[in-house]
Amino acid sequence: MTQARWLLPEDCELQAGALDRDLSIGLPAARVLTRRGIRGVAAARRFLNPALADLHEPSALSGLDDAVARLRRAIFGGEKVLIYGDYDVDGITSVVVLKKCIEMAGGLADFHVPHRLRDGYGMRPEVVEAAAQQGIRLIVSVDTGIRAAKVVESASALGIDVIITDHHLPDQELPPALAVLNPNRRDCLYPEKNLCGVGVAFKLVQALLRSLAWPADKLSRVLESFLKLVAIGTVADVVPLTGENRIIVKHGLSGLGTVRNPGLRALLDVAGFSAGTTPTAGQVAFRIAPRVNAAGRMDTAMQAIELFLTESPSRAREIAAQLNALNEERQGAEAAIVQSVLDQCVSSPVTDSHAALVFAGEGWHRGVLGIVASRMVERHHRPAFVLSVDRELGLARGSGRSIAAFHLLGAMESMPDLFTQFGGHEHAAGLTMSADRVSEFRERFNSYAAARLTPEDYVPTLQIDASVDFAEVDERTVGGILKLGPFGSGNPAPVFAAYDVELAGPPVVWKEKHLRLALRQSGRTFFVKAWNQAGRCGELSAGCRIDVALAFEEDAWSAARGYQNWAAQLRDFRVVG
Repeated sequence: MTQARWLLPEDCELQAGALDRDLSIGLPAARVLTRRGIRGVAAARRFLNPALADLHEPSALSGLDDAVARLRRAIFGGEKVLIYGDYDVDGITSVVVLKKCIEMAGGLADFHVPHRLRDGYGMRPEVVEAAAQQGIRLIVSVDTGIRAAKVVESASALGIDVIITDHHLPDQELPPALAVLNPNRRDCLYPEKNLCGVGVAFKLVQALLRSLAWPADKLSRVLESFLKLVAIGTVADVVPLTGENRIIVKHGLSGLGTVRNPGLRALLDVAGFSAGTTPTAGQVAFRIAPRVNAAGRMDTAMQAIELFLTESPSRAREIAAQLNALNEERQGAEAAIVQSVLDQCVSSPVTDSHAALVFAGEGWHRGVLGIVASRMVERHHRPAFVLSVDRELGLARGSGRSIAAFHLLGAMESMPDLFTQFGGHEHAAGLTMSADRVSEFRERFNSYAAARLTPEDYVPTLQIDASVDFAEVDERTVGGILKLGPFGSGNPAPVFAAYDVELAGPPVVWKEKHLRLALRQSGRTFFVKAWNQAGRCGELSAGCRIDVALAFEEDAWSAARGYQNWAAQLRDFRVVG
């Protein structure tokens, strides 16, 4: 853990005080709302209590009317629809939600999800050819397809209509599909540009079910039931939890306390959430989503889809146990590759001359490369790719992650001659290339980054939302802070700075990696956890004065034992003077 550069907020005490008087959420939470630009009482109320009625009209999505009309024709004409998905949580939940919707509407739907290791990402022509031989005349892609122009052309030549629902950034020209639903189309006026794949699929579901003239209460009940899976996919895809995504996740998570779907219930059980327990967005990200993702990473995503589709509780429990085992296998594979990468860093240290990093190794498990790339970005605060080399095929394939200041997909688009396939987002991407050109990629990627990044970009930053004094911290004020959730990308858990705090005892190293500290200020002492900061233990001694950056989180373990239902977490510290 390297000390970050703290980004301090402007003073907003007057506005925060007014918000607290009207909303009674405590000054710390009011300061955060004000710092994040939510300054009026009405806006703050909407933020704290987002309503389903505030979801945008699906009809604002370009191509939606054509997509609904074609789906209705297939449903009422008895055509089987093929849903073409992806192998991550976003793609898996998209397949399940759309398949269930079509079947509820009286239609028939099958699905295909590529195998991550055998097929790679994206739509493939041989799958379309096989579908044509089976009599399929309509394919709907979910969380994929926006760069599959050639596959769509081949489908059209075989007499198959294609509806694309995706959120990834498109090429200059859209695929020649019957309809392309993607809020990131240049000509699309849909106001929420940050929907993930299952978010876009849900808008299609909204519109299709509305067209069936169901009673309002049935329509509302069904759509809310879908939000549970849509929320899981949204959190897992790390899209900003603002705007429409915040509404989806807030309501979807609240429904996870009462779950009837056997597969979702079994998944929650194996992840440690008993009936009646509602996981937070952070718990979805770190305990639920990895188990779903493990299917596509280590084996086949078909298991995870079957989990959500089965009506058998015993079969659901069996699959959930398999996913749990796959997740443990994934953790082992990830740890092994991280160690290999760190060994490379020892033999060839990362220096100031490295603006961007490319790590490559033979036989690395491709299912975990994106996670390892994220670990390297956290460690070195530089864009990084991690590639698995297959000498037999002569290919290198892998994933990249980036820092806030660097557009990863833009970098790849500047050197397309290097890749046989690539795509992704601003801060996450994947590629396939010749193994012989990895060194060239490393050099060109580094040069591109060096020309666009400054030394300041390589220093991790920590956004401080507000100051706090320990005298202000109690059950009411922490409750106000937690109401600002769900927390995640775009709406991170607030970080508070407390100044000139005394370390009231020696630091305690916990599980070799973490610290437990007793902090005292204004006559109050709090015990805080400092994850992965044991390496900084030497900076601390009993009685020393430090400035601390704190976040607050729910603590179900403590609450179950009769203690306070929250805990403080140390994000960073600076020794005073």
